[in-house]
Amino acid sequence: MPSRHEEFWSSARYAVIGHSAEMPFPTLTYRALRRRAGTTVYPVDPSRDAVEGDRTWPDLTSLPGAVEAAVLEVPPEETRAWVERIADAGITRVWIHMGCETGAALALAAERGLEVCHGTCAVQYLQGGFPHNLHRFLRTLVGRW
Repeated sequence: MPSRHEEFWSSARYAVIGHSAEMPFPTLTYRALRRRAGTTVYPVDPSRDAVEGDRTWPDLTSLPGAVEAAVLEVPPEETRAWVERIADAGITRVWIHMGCETGAALALAAERGLEVCHGTCAVQYLQGGFPHNLHRFLRTLVGRW
């Protein structure tokens, strides 16, 4: 049976949200999702026009279609506001990348009924290779996969 973290990747349409003016865009997550057959992924970044050669959108309301899940990798001081935007957009699942979560963002997500993954790297569930295979082994060993 897939773990909650693995189940997060069962959606067909994702938004990957970053803020490149403040920290590097989550390109590894974006690339891994873009390579998955049957998956649509939109890069959302208010500070860039393109990522990996693809057009970016400045916010969730400008996306050309609805998404089911969002990966959020923005500075912690922006996380709560993005969680609110995610909930307002009708997105029900969010992965808040490790180091980006805050108590206020997690409380708001719970209040709004979002399914949240956090506290770990999203990429390790999307692609193999070092160091992600090592992370998988260690997390499985301690029962946290």
